Amino acid sequence: MPVALYALAAGAFGIGVTEFVIMGLLLEVSRDLGVSVAAAGMLISGYALGVVVGAPILTVFTARWNRKPVLIGLMAIFIIGNAACALAPTYGLLMAARVLTALTHGTYFGVGSVFAAGLVGKDRRASAIAIMFTGLTLANILGVPAGTWLGQQFGWRMTFWAVTAIGVLASVTLILLVPSDRSPPAPSNWKADLKAVSRTPVLLGFLTTVLGFAGVFALFTYIAPLLTQVSGFADRAVSPILLVFGGGLVAGNLLGGKLADIRLKTALIGSMAALAVVLAFMTIGFQNPIAAIALTGLLGAAGFATVPPLQSWVLSKAIDAGESLASSLNIAAFNLGNALGAWAGGVVISQGPGLKALPLAAAAFPALAILVALAAFALDRRRDLSSNSPRQPAC
Repeated sequence: MPVALYALAAGAFGIGVTEFVIMGLLLEVSRDLGVSVAAAGMLISGYALGVVVGAPILTVFTARWNRKPVLIGLMAIFIIGNAACALAPTYGLLMAARVLTALTHGTYFGVGSVFAAGLVGKDRRASAIAIMFTGLTLANILGVPAGTWLGQQFGWRMTFWAVTAIGVLASVTLILLVPSDRSPPAPSNWKADLKAVSRTPVLLGFLTTVLGFAGVFALFTYIAPLLTQVSGFADRAVSPILLVFGGGLVAGNLLGGKLADIRLKTALIGSMAALAVVLAFMTIGFQNPIAAIALTGLLGAAGFATVPPLQSWVLSKAIDAGESLASSLNIAAFNLGNALGAWAGGVVISQGPGLKALPLAAAAFPALAILVALAAFALDRRRDLSSNSPRQPAC
């Protein structure tokens, strides 16, 4: 495989750490800035909304540019945004810096996926894209626990300085290892692409993605206070437990991909059902430390087993849309789910029944996603029957 793929993975690693590491540092951020844990959790929502806004706009805006300068420019914004997070003296400025950083997320993965596929032959494109996304996987397994430990030992700002340094290293590798485009990518017809992704089957696919991942992040956003205040772990135990989540993430992602290749619709409904069951069991299970660790691993497995079926389903419905735009919008849908889940979890904690009720509330989201997916399947069947039925002769 071309070494350029590993340069793309380095950038993906930094972006993944930036997105998720704040979850392990909510208590530190809330204490330092004098805000509630629920307010600190909104930093995840703010980031996710930045991805939702930035993904389609920057993807369309940079469609005519060579991809290497686009990727390097995105990493430059990433570096500036993380440095601003480390320096932010107030909650409001930290939120603004998080949103700035998030603008690069969707476009980096959307453009990077297309770029990675173009570096190899058609028979190895999926493997090339997978290598780039190993950076995101490693961010969850290694980067987030390490960043959480660093923030707990030396302050949360040190974590953002470390991520800034990762961005600098990733930029250097992109400059040195990624080849320049021989010619600018052919601009897509963005009006036709937007029309394609606004069709009902595509929108139902996006809604399924949003609801499914809202369930994951309604709970995972507040995993640190759940483990410390409900399960009784010390703050220093959060980082090792996140390693368990990362291991489950890898296993679930691989399993979900294999099942989706065999039978997509069954994999989609089955993974969503598994996620709802795991979340519901956490209501009782998190009161036992050993069960809490096991369920955290299962959350990673069930939550990320939904990713390959969701991606495949949405892209199969948007098959005639431009590939960069469809890829970016798919990532935006995941992040909109992140934002919705983090917000809903904060409401349950601050204005609802409280932290202990959070798992059951989170389970409602994948249950709703199943209903939306079933409605989409029914619509597909109805359209297939309509298209295959013999037409009556005109009188």
